[in-house]
Amino acid sequence: MVMEEGKKVEPLGFGYPALVRPGRTRVGWVGIGVMGGAMATRLLAAGFTVTAYARTSVKADALVAAGASVADSPASVAAASDVVFTMVSDPGDVRAVVLDRASGALAGLRPGGVLVDCTSSSPSLAREIAAAARSTGCHAVDAPVSGGDAGARDGTLAILAGGDEAVVAWLAPLFAHLGTPTHMGPPGSGQSSKIANQMAVAGAVVGLSESLAFADAAGLDARLFLDAVSKGAAGSRVMDIFGTRAVNRDFASGPGSARYIIKDLGMALEIGDGQEEEDEATALPGAALFRQMFSAMVANGDGDLCVRGLITVIECLSGIHK
Repeated sequence: MVMEEGKKVEPLGFGYPALVRPGRTRVGWVGIGVMGGAMATRLLAAGFTVTAYARTSVKADALVAAGASVADSPASVAAASDVVFTMVSDPGDVRAVVLDRASGALAGLRPGGVLVDCTSSSPSLAREIAAAARSTGCHAVDAPVSGGDAGARDGTLAILAGGDEAVVAWLAPLFAHLGTPTHMGPPGSGQSSKIANQMAVAGAVVGLSESLAFADAAGLDARLFLDAVSKGAAGSRVMDIFGTRAVNRDFASGPGSARYIIKDLGMALEIGDGQEEEDEATALPGAALFRQMFSAMVANGDGDLCVRGLITVIECLSGIHK
């Protein structure tokens, strides 16, 4: 904010630090699957201009109907945006849509523009992107989210942000429509936080799955069991989100698929082994076991099902077939 004849005047111009507000701040969105599509839709509903890119053009139809524009590449999205969000599948996709010299978002973003990667990705890649953005006068924040498709739809995601604290604070008017942001530290901290989050989620899903399988084998009413234990120490967000769906055998595919958590736990184990630069080795026996269990879902042909389908692995190991 600057002073003009004794009055406070909001900074004008492009990107950071110009005031973020609907009707003026232009938002780009790359990756509009279940999570990205729901998040972009919320920003559209809040009055922000949104330009989107999807490798499969039909995925953009709902956003276009809601008022979004479509571009033919991440670079074209960035050229029309102050802030570009990315929400794609894995680190390889992040590298392609952000850093590709011809078509990547950074190639089209003007100085002052801000990149926000919401993908669950690699901390070292987040640091690389932040350095590349700085070299062009831009800014980058790694901001993976937790809360699943319901959180994306309802705007209740936990947003784990790494990067310049001032830039993260500047993004608050956008984040407010998506969930609750927390500045976790310098570039890469958001991704490290998400990986740690996924280890906790995986452990909770394993515990939930085993407890439900045991309760069923003991002849208990599964719904009554869930309702009772959710009020005690066993209660958790994982139980709230996945418990009833697991009991109902609703394992439909979504952003929380077995393949994705295997990817996240794999990154944890790579970092734990000291394979990533700037990261020290850490023993992660639980993460290794959880990854094996979710890998069994893939081996059974269920890799695209939600992680709550892990109960089918427990049942298979127990000789139970449903």
